[in-house]
Amino acid sequence: MAEDSSDSSTSSTHPEVRWLPLEGNPDIWNQLVHSHGVGPQWSYTDVYGFDPELLDMIPRPVLAIIFLFPLTENYEKHKEKEEAHLTKHEQNVSPNIVFFRQTIANACGMIALLHSLANNESIVGPGLFHDLIEESKDMSPDERAEMLEKSKELADIHMTCAQEGQTQAPDISEEVDLHFICFVVKDQHLYELDGRKLFPINHGKCLDLVDGSAKVMRQYIARDPEQTNFSAIALTKTPEN
Repeated sequence: MAEDSSDSSTSSTHPEVRWLPLEGNPDIWNQLVHSHGVGPQWSYTDVYGFDPELLDMIPRPVLAIIFLFPLTENYEKHKEKEEAHLTKHEQNVSPNIVFFRQTIANACGMIALLHSLANNESIVGPGLFHDLIEESKDMSPDERAEMLEKSKELADIHMTCAQEGQTQAPDISEEVDLHFICFVVKDQHLYELDGRKLFPINHGKCLDLVDGSAKVMRQYIARDPEQTNFSAIALTKTPEN
């Protein structure tokens, strides 16, 4: 499973930065975060489906849900309509939410991973991700995007992981039509964090991240009933063997 191109609002005068797509493979994501400051007691795991009995199989507690879906005309229309509505009717967004804009082509997997960690900072120990989170704390989303573009260390570890997938990595210039986003709960509200959007989306009061995010993911699926490339992974407490 690979991922999309960059934020569609990136200026044409801005030199494009492109990365290889990252697979939605929990083993690769775990290898990445466990070697850069996240302890083995937290890990990414596959979500086997969106029906309640399959969602019940996800180990608890769950800190974040990563959703992979196809970029379609329906997604773009919904995104445009949603952003126009929320720009006109301003939503409440917790000051504790950390949001990154995606300006690097094919970087949505890393952006989703960063969203999952930056909004659960307590699990991130010393290392690259801790440093990026600390450096970005007082930045705007656009300033954070620029910081990520300039991080050679992040680009290098992304390249290493992108080449370790189970499927052959596409050519770096190839347009990919799948996209990762992240769901987290902050201050008892469910947030959708999509680096292609202008801002976080507050989906309202939420007492259970899995149930809340599943409702939104099923809305994505319903908007594109002819599509089949929907999947998810969860950041959870690692089950004891």
